[in-house]
Amino acid sequence: MEMIEVTGNSVESAISKGLAELNAAPADVMIEVLEEPNTGLFGFGAREARVRMVLIGRRKTAEPDIDSADETQSDDLPSETALKTVPEEELGDDAIVGKQVLEELLGKMGVDARVSVHLTDDDADGEDPHWMLNVTGDGINRLIGRRGETLSSLQYIVRLICSRRLQRRANIIVDAAGYKAGRSKRLRGLANRMAKQAVQQGRTITLEPMHPNERRIIHLTLRGRQDVTTRSIGEGRTRKVTIVPK
Repeated sequence: MEMIEVTGNSVESAISKGLAELNAAPADVMIEVLEEPNTGLFGFGAREARVRMVLIGRRKTAEPDIDSADETQSDDLPSETALKTVPEEELGDDAIVGKQVLEELLGKMGVDARVSVHLTDDDADGEDPHWMLNVTGDGINRLIGRRGETLSSLQYIVRLICSRRLQRRANIIVDAAGYKAGRSKRLRGLANRMAKQAVQQGRTITLEPMHPNERRIIHLTLRGRQDVTTRSIGEGRTRKVTIVPK
């Protein structure tokens, strides 16, 4: 893995510099904010923002200029190859209501975008398939926001409204420009590469700190292997996955 540390006047500027240095898209890296910027008092004690960036892969096509997703839902990263486009007449209640709610919210936000509906079949965790509502169009970057916070909030609101209308938990995921699906694919690739390295070198590999949903992708990807086990260590934002050869 290629890793760099970058500074800037703000976290966003540091991330932009790092992406340019790595020649990577935001979804190709894991980002850890090491220090927030501080203007100090009368200029004394001022410091720049500092971030650590780890390159985990590159897409062949361009992605939106966005930062890594920061989701807390356990089912937010379906595999890119596990999405099935579903015709309008075959949509379930969750998808119909979810698409309607999402389009209403996008309209109120003044976002000119389209919502397509897909069905995941990634049942590695034993859960039922989920309806994926993927938003495309202009202004997608601001729907995702820094570290995926806007997208996370949008999904929470959509799920909440849909659950109340349906009177049960809405089985939907909200994505933008396929960001989550692509992120999942690269995390799976990272997991297998690091597992191979752990076995070849006969030592434990410790990954960079990840968000809960990203750690879960690593665990699920490797749980069927007989040559390694995975464990999460650390607390809060420093929690990370270790890959241990058996």
